[in-house]
Amino acid sequence: MKRFLKNLLLIVLSTLLTLGLIFFIFIGIIAAASDSDKDAKLNVENAILHIKLDKPLREEAPKNPFEGFDFENFDFRPALSLRQLVKTIEEAKNDENVKGIFLDLSMVQGGIASVEELRNALQDFKSSEKFIVSYSEVYTQKSFYLASVSDEVYLNPAGMVEWRGLATQLMFFKNMLEKLDINVQIIRHGKFKSAVEPFMYDKMSDANRKQVKTYLSSIWGSMTNAIAHDRQLNVQTLNALADSLSIRTAQDAKEYGFVTDTKYFDEIEDLLAEKTETTTDKTNLLKIKEYYYYNKVKEFKEKLLMKKPKIAVVYAHGSIVSGKGEKDELGSETISKAIKEARKDSTVKAIVLRVNSPGGSALASDVIWREVILAKKVKPVVVSMGDVAASGGYFISCAANKIFANENTITGSIGVFGVVPSFQEMLKNKVGITIDTVKTNAHADMGVLRPLTEEEKNIIQSEIEHIYDEFITKVAEGRGMTKAQVDSIGQGRVWSGLDALQIGLVDEIGDLQDAINEAVKLAGIEDYQEVAYPRKKDSPFEFMLNVETDATAKVLQDNLGTWYSTYTSFKKLTSKKQALAQMPYEIIIE
Repeated sequence: MKRFLKNLLLIVLSTLLTLGLIFFIFIGIIAAASDSDKDAKLNVENAILHIKLDKPLREEAPKNPFEGFDFENFDFRPALSLRQLVKTIEEAKNDENVKGIFLDLSMVQGGIASVEELRNALQDFKSSEKFIVSYSEVYTQKSFYLASVSDEVYLNPAGMVEWRGLATQLMFFKNMLEKLDINVQIIRHGKFKSAVEPFMYDKMSDANRKQVKTYLSSIWGSMTNAIAHDRQLNVQTLNALADSLSIRTAQDAKEYGFVTDTKYFDEIEDLLAEKTETTTDKTNLLKIKEYYYYNKVKEFKEKLLMKKPKIAVVYAHGSIVSGKGEKDELGSETISKAIKEARKDSTVKAIVLRVNSPGGSALASDVIWREVILAKKVKPVVVSMGDVAASGGYFISCAANKIFANENTITGSIGVFGVVPSFQEMLKNKVGITIDTVKTNAHADMGVLRPLTEEEKNIIQSEIEHIYDEFITKVAEGRGMTKAQVDSIGQGRVWSGLDALQIGLVDEIGDLQDAINEAVKLAGIEDYQEVAYPRKKDSPFEFMLNVETDATAKVLQDNLGTWYSTYTSFKKLTSKKQALAQMPYEIIIE
């Protein structure tokens, strides 16, 4: 009884302290946000929108209201989503107080399709005849792709532009696993389903090499065409410069027309002051968060009187898993519930499913697919693909009325596989542990402590074949194709958005706004309000869970560095108990 009372008291005290801390933080956030809002309203005239992309581009605003709070400096720095950023650029285009945009591109964290979407928004901004100026100390290929849309591109005199082309380098674990006596048993369908190749081979298969070459060439072609157009260069020259590594210094970048000129940051400040006919100390560089808060006030006032029909945007991002899913996971229960809520809400006239997922559990994908089918029966469903909508990400997309993708979206990967590691030999030979078993039935001990029998492999292979057949059947029905046609472009093969358009996997090249416009058209409405799903949960308990998850991830990232993505990919592949419809590997373009 004493122990019970002691534990109860500790729980109560812990809860009170937690709530007190959260209240204290909340007051700080409100104060910081209020200051930012006040400054924005006071300083919005004759402004330059200062876009500094030093944080990852997210699909949507964080669900946790405390995310972005800087504990060290007690400052609120909210991470803006890609959608918010695009909207902000659109608002700045139509705001007479904003004279131009300053792209501060010291770092760009986001997928290549997200950068493409942002670039398109900047391209549209230029139609207002307002200026865009870019500056960086070092342009990566991705940041230069974004910067090239600018009227003027400047580089630090001691800086550089990276220009060498795209490459994919994959790690293969076969020899390491053999040395450790770990037997990874692979069951798959699809000659291009290469997620499992690192466990099977010591280099790429011919099929995998072919698909990687195809989509890399497509993405590179899209990037160089856009850069050539906006910088008044030609694609042949760009490729020749990459092959010869001729862009080595800032002066080289200027000589070959990559940048307008070389300048230090203080000279950029003088340039911006000149463009707004002010002095450097009077130049109003309005940060994204300030301008965002300023427009949020206007938006809130407008919504008080708004009774427009709704377009639901359901954000489906992360690896697909069963259940609710953790942070940055696409939980089948969470997304299905969101689609269902939008389907049953009579004020929602159409649904846009924004997919940014490499896939995951085939079962979880099927659960979400079913909810898309039900929604499609009562209102239009349009898919907008982000950086990646592959395998299970394509599975949940294929039933939509219409599918939009960016040119550089990674999609397809229609295939299924299973990974069953066996640690029996490792435990015996490396650690000295042996396994002895008592069982009631033949397959009761099937798992990771012994290898699969041939019969068990055949059974799992049969399940994989069945799931693949279901996959291509549903794609065929959704896309108006035959199963044979889907199989011919399936087999786990990965495609760029541009190539996917040619083979019928997507309907149009376009971004999220294009998909929303199509949903409005299909719904037969003119005016609308955009509503994001799943609904945000702002409870203190959600906050504490997120703090723990973020802290764990940060420790791993700090210790593993560039190996962190390899660790997470390996963990995902070897920890699943279900058949997977998942992207072959993580694609990072710098």
